[in-house]
This record gives sequence, C-alpha cells and structure tokens, in this order.
Amino acid sequence: MTAVATRKTSTSAALSDSQLIALYLQEQDARYFSQLYRRYAGKVFAKCISMLADHGMARDATQDVFIKILLNLSKFTEQSSFSTWVYSITYNYCIDLIRKKKKNILIFTEDMGRVSKESEVEIPDSVILEMETNRLEKVMGKLPIGDKAILDMKYTEDMSIKEIGEVLNKTESAIKMQIMRAKIKAQGIYEDMFGKEPIGA
Repeated sequence: MTAVATRKTSTSAALSDSQLIALYLQEQDARYFSQLYRRYAGKVFAKCISMLADHGMARDATQDVFIKILLNLSKFTEQSSFSTWVYSITYNYCIDLIRKKKKNILIFTEDMGRVSKESEVEIPDSVILEMETNRLEKVMGKLPIGDKAILDMKYTEDMSIKEIGEVLNKTESAIKMQIMRAKIKAQGIYEDMFGKEPIGA
C-alpha cells in the first residue's frame, strides 16, 4: 500500500459515518465504504446469527445486507442515525428470509395494530433484566422472532423507542405496546420453563 493510501485509510478511520458516506458518494473511493463495513460488519453478522440461528445463512445474509446498503447509500437521508438505518435493513432482510423459509411463521405474539384489554398491564423491565443469562437465552429462543428482536433492540442494543419505531416503521405507542406484549410473552415462557420462582433468585 502506498504512503498516500495508508494515510487516506488511517484518516478515514477517524471520520464520522456521515463524513464517510458523503466522501464515498462524492469520490466513489471504495476505502470509505470499506471503513463503514469494518465498523458495522460484526454488528450486522451478530444480528443475522441472532435472528437466523445459522452461521452459513448469517454469513451470506451479512454480505447481502451490505450489498443493499451500498446500492441504497445515496438514499440515506440522515433522518435517523446510520446505525439505525443499517439495523433496519438487516432486520427487514432477515425477516424476509425467515418468511420465505417458513410459511405463515408468527413474527410477533400479536398483530401490532390490535390492543387487547388483558395486555394493558405494565410489566417491569426487571422481568427481562433480572433473568439469569442462560435462562434468558432459552426464553428468547422460544419467543416469536419479532418479539425476540424487539427485546434485543431495547435491552441489548439499548435503542430508544423512537429508534426501534424507525426500524420497524411503527409509531412509538405501537412499539411500547409491542415491547409490553413481548415481556408478557417472555414472562409466561419463563414460568412454563422454570416455574414461578422469583426472577433473579
């Protein structure tokens, strides 16, 4: 690698996502996109493996997601953060794969648009946060894929309700309701698997 190329690569590492995108679109220099790839490839792969539960499919999906990102980079409007935009593409791509693989699969516990009276009870975050790690993994593995993803966004990725809404293209109130339903579902699965002992005991 030439001294100029080395200097350009090291400089690009210090740039923000927005700066890298602007420079790539302006100069069409692959080094700028490569820097974005290095920043997000691990996170995208982790999300793919979490949703698809298959290393081979996750590797292929990661490459396909980055192709989609590259092809649509000029459409990124910065209304959300680049990381949220990447997450949205990853989530939707994986959901499409799952739907094609498994017909009529249940994505969420209930359709987001329907609000049932029995679900209008507040479930504390401790229901999720105080589960032992090994038990939480087993519970999450039994949740519908959408419920698992939304709890992962909220409690693992620490995404805001607004950011989750941008990923799922839903209102904040719908996201709050879906998180509540997912927690109710997780609590029920936990009790079925481990009894009604206090979580965290």
